[in-house]
Amino acid sequence: MAIKTYKPTTPGRRGMSVVDYSGLSKVEPEKSLLQTLKKHSGRNSYGRITVRHRGGGNRIKYRVIDFKRNKLDMNADVLTIEYDPNRSAFIALVQYEDGEKRYIIAPDGLKVGDVIRAGKDADIKPGNSMALKDIPVGTVIHNIELYPGKGAQLVRSAGNMAQLMAKENKMALVRLPSGELRNISDKCMATIGVVSNLDHSNVSLGKAGRVRHMGIKPTVRGSVMNPCDHPHGGGEGRSPIGRPGPVTPWGKPALGYKTRPKKKASDKFIVRRRNKK
Repeated sequence: MAIKTYKPTTPGRRGMSVVDYSGLSKVEPEKSLLQTLKKHSGRNSYGRITVRHRGGGNRIKYRVIDFKRNKLDMNADVLTIEYDPNRSAFIALVQYEDGEKRYIIAPDGLKVGDVIRAGKDADIKPGNSMALKDIPVGTVIHNIELYPGKGAQLVRSAGNMAQLMAKENKMALVRLPSGELRNISDKCMATIGVVSNLDHSNVSLGKAGRVRHMGIKPTVRGSVMNPCDHPHGGGEGRSPIGRPGPVTPWGKPALGYKTRPKKKASDKFIVRRRNKK
């Protein structure tokens, strides 16, 4: 889909752009697959803010997505391609032969009227899903499970794709969008193709209000705060950090500090890290 711009009738309009949604189905979402989303504004179960700068935003409902693709050996017709406010990718409403409807992440190129299938005998075409052991090496994939039967956790956002590099000893070597090479069980399900909405990364929000609509509040720099509010604060005029590196408001290292546990159990499955040459 293309990027749509507007005439600069206001300062906010001048810099903003949106994805052209003309190719989507102009229908209401499937009511049986909607759930109410309660806002937590970055607060945990104790009511304490654990994620800052969250709150407000438009009221949205959650679309229940089929990440498991466990309805095997049954064709499904694509009824609609829809916008989902909960994710960057588009979603597709599909109806199986037994009448059941489900939402899936729509791959690029999937159209209304197409037939998709999950299972060992499915063709290698966008939207079809199967275990990694049944997918040819070199195929572009997305919506990948990390553990068999858990549901897809990897490569789900707009325009992303991974590639199946090799298969050996009941493991599949997958190159992820970050460049990381990772071994995944060949029993895990994956979907063929590239995730839809390739132009998502080219959208310019154009004004602060669009960020507020997403439920994100303004972020204030620590260097403009008082010393009692942030370690970077205080001083006369523009002052340096005053310590070896930037820190969080609670004094923990920030910007480049590794937070991944040193001896994480899944380290053995990572063949090459994303930041290694």
